[in-house]
Amino acid sequence: MTPTSETLSAQAAQLAPEERIQLVERILNSLDQPDAALDVLWTNEASDRLAAYRRGEIKAVGLPDVIAKYQQSARYWKNRLG
Repeated sequence: MTPTSETLSAQAAQLAPEERIQLVERILNSLDQPDAALDVLWTNEASDRLAAYRRGEIKAVGLPDVIAKYQQSARYWKNRLG
């Protein structure tokens, strides 16, 4: 990270948890801009995955398994980042 990013990160770490969440949401919202080219790529990816599923090349994963995977990942990062 740049020195400016390091400084901002250190300052953000001093904020109350609620303020840090609001800051993260603002940063993420600033990155979430419509992108037609990206939409086309994701549409193609979804179509390719569905076709592979229908051909029996990949299997579906149940929602409970997906949720468990991401909960485990969230716990890992929470423990790592404090």
